[in-house]
Amino acid sequence: MVYSTGVSRSRSIAAFVVLLVIATARIVATYSVFNDTIDEPWHIACGMEWLSGGTYDCNPEHPPLARAMMALGPYLAGVRDSGLKDGQMRGRADLHQGGNFDRMLTLARMGILPFFWLAALVVYLWARRSFGEPAAFFATLCFTMFPATLAHAGLATTDMPATASIGAAFLAMLAWVGKPTPLRSLLFAAALALAVLSKFSSLAFLPSAAVAALAAYLFTQRPRFQSLFQLIRLAAPLAVLVAVTTALLIWAGYRFHFAGVPAPELWQGIRDVVAHNRGGHPGYLLGHYSERGWWYYFPVAISVKTPLALLLLVAIGAFVCWRRRAERDGAYLTPVAFSLGILVFASVFSHINLGMRHVLPAYIAFSVIAGVGAQWLWSSGLAARGSLAGLLLWFAASSALSHPDYLAYFNALAGSQPENILVDSDLDWGQDMKRLAARLKELDVKELAFEPFNRAYVEELQSAHEFPPFHPVDPSGPAHGWNAASLTMLKLWRKEPWADRIPPTERVGKGVLLWYVP
Repeated sequence: MVYSTGVSRSRSIAAFVVLLVIATARIVATYSVFNDTIDEPWHIACGMEWLSGGTYDCNPEHPPLARAMMALGPYLAGVRDSGLKDGQMRGRADLHQGGNFDRMLTLARMGILPFFWLAALVVYLWARRSFGEPAAFFATLCFTMFPATLAHAGLATTDMPATASIGAAFLAMLAWVGKPTPLRSLLFAAALALAVLSKFSSLAFLPSAAVAALAAYLFTQRPRFQSLFQLIRLAAPLAVLVAVTTALLIWAGYRFHFAGVPAPELWQGIRDVVAHNRGGHPGYLLGHYSERGWWYYFPVAISVKTPLALLLLVAIGAFVCWRRRAERDGAYLTPVAFSLGILVFASVFSHINLGMRHVLPAYIAFSVIAGVGAQWLWSSGLAARGSLAGLLLWFAASSALSHPDYLAYFNALAGSQPENILVDSDLDWGQDMKRLAARLKELDVKELAFEPFNRAYVEELQSAHEFPPFHPVDPSGPAHGWNAASLTMLKLWRKEPWADRIPPTERVGKGVLLWYVP
């Protein structure tokens, strides 16, 4: 059900398109600034394998759809699977085909843009469907200005596809539950298949979000048992249609491969994810190392990686949603339930704490909640409108000033050394090696001590005489002359324990420190 607020539909759509165009331009502008991050060549290699030969043996821990979209641009430009054993080297070899690595990387990153557009559309439609046009505009504004959204929409990784597809599947579920029809059943099935084929976290996040939303509905609406039973009875045949269609579409994503079971790569990928999570992964938080993670990892990451103005809008929106929880068939608590379902599951069960990107789908709902808060301020008098204008200007300024380093954005709570809180894909994902090479050339550096996080890219620059010779760092102290440190290597892997005692000469980009020792 759409709730009218007096704003024309055409103006609302025009505003949405303008916001989308601005955000897209900001994303594309980052392509030439950053070299490939650690994960990008690996994802591209697996997508290229799927496109080139139809097999999917490279690394089934992530499903093929998002990866195929990354590889599509280079594939259409003539790139084919190099077939190397190592996934990182395989992807790099693919990107080097045609003699222009940067161009192929740009084409790969462009494959993620449709997912960003879909995610923004989900935010817009969800807010408009439940709360009206002004809320839809404010929600879209928040989503398209959020630095982490811009960052992961500009990289050839699976995080933006997961965000878009999980949001789309949940919104399709809301529409289907509200009025189950054959057409809505097919759309719901397509959205579910899109989510599963984009990232396996959807298999955990969607059920947890759905259970939380159901609990919120039962709490606010207190429906009679007879009404629920009637709804289940009517929807049951269409639920079967959803399940069968979803299964067929997922199987189609694996090219209907059958080897004892349909889509054996799907089941192997799920087993790999479960094993990975059970075994844990090296992580860093607040100066500490762990392979099992922390339950408070994502709350801390959200508190320092989200613009403070957006956090305030989300808090105001959550307050409004709670006050109006019984209105509009419980729609006010639904986005709150969605985000809490994801965050609680990730905090309790995830032992892979690599970055806030793993809970990026929660920001679909955060944006909707912020839109509710902004709409409430807008309709609450002149003083409240002034407060809203101040918050949006603050948000816009913090977003604009973070360009192009959206990936490494931290708010003021993190202070001047955010590496003491988080590293890896929240700060240094190996993206600043191109900048470092340019800076070393300006300084006429002939040799340095360095343990690069993105070693493969640096070695390629060195072989092309674009990076000076480098040697391992001495853990006991800096070498005479130039020394460099990738912040992830410095903090997570403790490669340069002396670096905490000696102030750096300068910071290159956001992820590299540079020292000169006479």
